[in-house]
This record gives sequence, structure tokens and C-alpha cells, in this order.
Amino acid sequence: MEKDYYHILGISPGAETKEIKEAYRKLAFSHHPDRNKDQPEAAERMKAVNEAYAVLSDPTKRREYDSLRQQFGSSSAYNQFRQTHSDQDIFRGSDVNQMFEEIAKSFGLRGFDDIFKEFYGQGYHSFEFKGGGFFGRGFIFSGYFDGKSKGSAGPSLAGGFFGKVGRFLTEKVIRAALPQTGSDMNDGIVLSPEQAKEGGPYAYFHKKRGKRLVVTLPPGVRDGQRIRLAGMGEASSGGSPGDLYLKVEIKKPFLQKVQDFISGPSADGP
Repeated sequence: MEKDYYHILGISPGAETKEIKEAYRKLAFSHHPDRNKDQPEAAERMKAVNEAYAVLSDPTKRREYDSLRQQFGSSSAYNQFRQTHSDQDIFRGSDVNQMFEEIAKSFGLRGFDDIFKEFYGQGYHSFEFKGGGFFGRGFIFSGYFDGKSKGSAGPSLAGGFFGKVGRFLTEKVIRAALPQTGSDMNDGIVLSPEQAKEGGPYAYFHKKRGKRLVVTLPPGVRDGQRIRLAGMGEASSGGSPGDLYLKVEIKKPFLQKVQDFISGPSADGP
């Protein structure tokens, strides 16, 4: 199956929000497993459509994906994106559940909860809460259910009316329902231009834990790019550890340093 989010939704890279939503509605109805019972591959197509929508409908995730697409091309951007984005990251904050539910109700098909449980098994969990005049629904991909990864959620508030207040209440429910995840950590690594270009294994010493790790660098890593090491952040009592983010610094050749020193601050600088 094509692994480019724009191709999956059948839209151009310049598509606007309305076009993204319209494409998702059309494909979610077309590939819904209830309408393709004799085609087992429909479930995989539906998963791909959900993922593509969750990424492209989110401005921040879309910018990250577009940057990778520009650097590595449409055929490789997906793999680069998935190296640092789990299912939790992708669906966090998405309204895909609300969109899917609207489609299902309109055509008498199974809703979001049933389909996502089928797709993701015990790694998926939904909840709802009422109180103070508010009603909220959300979903969680959680390691406390599948034993693989830390918990996170994509809140969806009824009608989308409550905005930030509803999202705040949803996050409160999530924090109450699950053990807290440890804090993320940040560090830096210095690479030669050759290492950055070729990628491959990199020996990193984790001072906080006193461990030596082997980090697999993607080819063409950029100066300032961050590499995520899942579960290598701060520990948490009763919860999963946070993540460790390594910021890349690429060493300049000696002659480049000399030229930078001689030229000094740019004329436009302070």
C-alpha cells in the first residue's frame, strides 16, 4: 500500500483543511470494514486513511511531515516520520473519532469504538465523562493495556463547542485514569558531516543512567534535528518513563570555522 499520506487521501500537498476533511469522509465511508466484509484488506486501508487524516489535519504534524517529504521525498518521508511518531503521537488531539462517528451514524455502520478495538486490540481504550455541565469523550492508546507503550489520548468533545475548557477537562480525566509518565529529557550529540550524511549506529553515553546506548541515525540527519529515544527519559513511580530527545549538532570543517570567524557577524546582525 502507498505510504504517502497525501496519496492515501488522494489530495495534493497544497490541500486546505476543508479538502482534507472531505477526502477523509469519502474514504472512511468507502473503506469502512462493514461495507467490505469480503475484503480483509479493507481494515488496513481504513487504518491508513485514519492515520493520514490524523497527521494532515493537525498543522504541527503536517509541517513536520512536509519537511521530511521535502528532504527525503514522498516515498521515504513516511518511514522517517514513523521513526519518531508512535500511534499515540499521531492520534493525540485528533478529531478523527468524532469525524468517524458522524459517518457511522449517518449510514448505520459500526462506530469508532468498535472499529478501533478491532484494529488495535487491547491497546485502544475509550472513555467519557460528565459533570459541571460538560460532556466529553476521548480515546487512549496505552501501554497499560497492551504492554508496549506509554499512554496518551485524543480528546473529542461533543459538538466541538467546549474548545479549550473541554480539552482541559479531558486531560484531567486521563491523568486521573492512568499512572503518570516520567518527564522527557534533552541532550545533544555532535556529528561529523560524514556521520550526518551516511547515518548508521552511533555510540551514546547516557550520563543520567550510566548506560552506553547505540543510537541508529537516519541518513541525512540535519543540524538541529531531534532524535527520540522512547522510554529513556526520567523514570516514574507506577508509570512509564519519559523519552530522551537528542539534538543533533553537525561539526563544521576547520576552514569553515576560520571563514566564519573572519567574516564575523553579518551586516544585518546587531
